[in-house]
Amino acid sequence: MRILVNDHSGHHFPVQLSRQLARDGYHVLHTYSASFQTPKGNLLKGPQDPVNFNSLGLSLSRPFAKYSLRRFKQEAEYGSLLIREIEAFRPDVLISSNTPIVAQRVISKFCRKEGIRIVFWLQDIYGVAMSRLLGRKYGLPGKFIGWYFTRIEDSLLQGSDAIVAITGDFKPYLLNIGIPEEKIYVIPNWAPLSELPMLERQNQWSKDHGLDGKTVLLYSGTLGMKHNPDLIVALADHFRGNPEVKIVVISEGLGADYLQRQKAAKTLDNLLLIEFQSFECMPAILAAADILFAILEQDAGVFSVPSKVLSYLCSGRPVVLSVPPENLAARTVQEVRAGLVTAPDDREGFIQAMDRLMNDPSLRWELGSNGRQYAEETFDIEKIVLNFNNIITKITGRN
Repeated sequence: MRILVNDHSGHHFPVQLSRQLARDGYHVLHTYSASFQTPKGNLLKGPQDPVNFNSLGLSLSRPFAKYSLRRFKQEAEYGSLLIREIEAFRPDVLISSNTPIVAQRVISKFCRKEGIRIVFWLQDIYGVAMSRLLGRKYGLPGKFIGWYFTRIEDSLLQGSDAIVAITGDFKPYLLNIGIPEEKIYVIPNWAPLSELPMLERQNQWSKDHGLDGKTVLLYSGTLGMKHNPDLIVALADHFRGNPEVKIVVISEGLGADYLQRQKAAKTLDNLLLIEFQSFECMPAILAAADILFAILEQDAGVFSVPSKVLSYLCSGRPVVLSVPPENLAARTVQEVRAGLVTAPDDREGFIQAMDRLMNDPSLRWELGSNGRQYAEETFDIEKIVLNFNNIITKITGRN
């Protein structure tokens, strides 16, 4: 059987799934956007990979304009590029993750016409998130755009053969728009544990970036409309008088550009901004941190789950989250005691959490160890892939 896994973002855990599906005997093509600015996983095929696994980056004619209306035309372009690969590969099943709504509509129409089964891997309820974010920024016109894309997304979900929701929090919404319960599968995201070993605090990456001997508070990942970079500015400002503390941000795009301007305007010499790094550097990057942190605006609520936190949990380092308390990442970190959680509007609480961990090495060690133990108990790809195998078998009627 032939499976095409499309993860527009090119994250690390979907490509791990593709490799494992290939090891289980499927012929797998993994596609992703080479033009989308975000951290990428280990996407290149290596000599150790199964012969029936292949990975392909799809390049747009121009870099993806994430925060421009031009993006919708580019989403359609990506959909056309993906259809070309679907026609050539002829999959029995398409598993689609993080695919922009316009592109998803294009490929869904083609797959239904060709009898290709569609698994909608729901990472985010984009229409709802878009309504909130655009409504806050543009008022009624923004809310109307969000409503329009919500209608499209609902239709795409209804037309899929199965939906993989990354959190049970999505289930009430799906049931409310008429998705039969038997089509909904909850499979939480994970991180590729085998590719994220725990390393020593001092390593070549930390040495190369002048971090040895410093207390490092580190953020790695996208900084977009769902994030508040002013929280990072406040953190750097709070520690500006302590030369032993470094705030490290590994990111690119809108939020990173804003931080660069604020760094210059406020002379925040303790703020180190670094472009996205290759995934093979990630174990050393995470190991170089004393505390890892993530931020998410209140408007994102349960409809966005920052997957970077799952990678953080593999590192053996404590995490500090500024996220809505109802968010799955917040609940997970609190339940397994892997870090401290503060509300998005609680700037003082966020900084106090950092101070508390910096002044308590034993608590840092305890929380970091709890996170690593959770990852080792939960992120078993061989068990995770069984859930996807069951879905594929059910929707195709083939073993």
